[in-house]
Amino acid sequence: MNFSNLKYSFAMLAAMAGVMVSCSDNDDNDFDDSGSKVEMGNHRVFILNEGTWGMNNANISYYNPDKTGDVISDIFLLQNGVQLGDNGNDLIKYRDNMYVAVYNSNYIARLNSAGVELNRNEFASDPDLQGGIRSIKAEDGYIYASFYGGVIAKIDSNTLEVVAKLATDGMNLEDVAIEDGKLYVANSYGIIDGNYVYFNEIIVVDLRSFTQLPSFTVTTNPNRVMEADDKIFVISNDYSQESYVLQMIEPRKDNKVTVLGFATDMAEGNDVLYLVDSRTDYTTVPFTTSNRFFSYDIKRGAMNESSFLKDAPAELASSSVYSMAVDDETGDIYVNTTFYTYSNGDCYRFRRDGSMVEMFDCGGQNPRAMVFFDR
Repeated sequence: MNFSNLKYSFAMLAAMAGVMVSCSDNDDNDFDDSGSKVEMGNHRVFILNEGTWGMNNANISYYNPDKTGDVISDIFLLQNGVQLGDNGNDLIKYRDNMYVAVYNSNYIARLNSAGVELNRNEFASDPDLQGGIRSIKAEDGYIYASFYGGVIAKIDSNTLEVVAKLATDGMNLEDVAIEDGKLYVANSYGIIDGNYVYFNEIIVVDLRSFTQLPSFTVTTNPNRVMEADDKIFVISNDYSQESYVLQMIEPRKDNKVTVLGFATDMAEGNDVLYLVDSRTDYTTVPFTTSNRFFSYDIKRGAMNESSFLKDAPAELASSSVYSMAVDDETGDIYVNTTFYTYSNGDCYRFRRDGSMVEMFDCGGQNPRAMVFFDR
């Protein structure tokens, strides 16, 4: 990826993100607060702040939606007495635990529902995984992780032991999604003879046999991949086009690919794909951004060009959107903005109907992912 990929590499520049709402099964919303140093609510939001590349300032913040503006800016540090590390890249919920992937520090950790670390696995000494962990999803007791260098790791969700590794024909792998026993992986780019080369491939892995299946073609430089309603949605950072390209893949139709338009981030809730096309001009000082919020009805296959936000504050129209998420339990929509290295990002919380609840400081730089606990 070259320096202009402002969404996925150096967090000093804006990013797509990562999509945000976790892939999980068998969650029963049992809370494990063992080891917690603070009392926490029955409704919890954890925010992974990516931080800025090389500054070791990634963190996880805690927000209590039941109390206005109640945020602990670095719950991970408070609970564990150590920094999260450099370049937090993914956070998911699975079987009532959280799993965080920290790219530049190159490890995965399992946390309980209070953010207390239970165990971790570091990959720096593994020659196959030294490229760095990128994206994680979970199914049937395993975490599947993509790595720069083209490897997929199958990780035991309890012990975090790597039980299998698959060297794909890809190079630098980004987001992963799971649908119908298959892992869909964005093969983004590689450096060949000193030159950046961008790929147009989604790699498919059969999870039962843990073998690579035939890949298929999408728009160049796929980065964001998300499953929703038996479909796979992909955002490609194709710099030759006016904005990032949104595509829909239908696995039940031989991985048919349909271009839906332009979007820089997405989140799903109740069969609605919430979308933003956040365009930032980095040649200006300060940067200037314009946002368009819209949605896609997955069941009906219909795009709604009207904003899903009813009363968004004026500043949100020109703030750089880094990520979005939806709380599946409440339907609340979170729109997260970045101020790059200058200050913490902001989170804007809206009801399902688009009415605004509040805005709060996310507690770190570049809010990348969120998970939700409800009891």
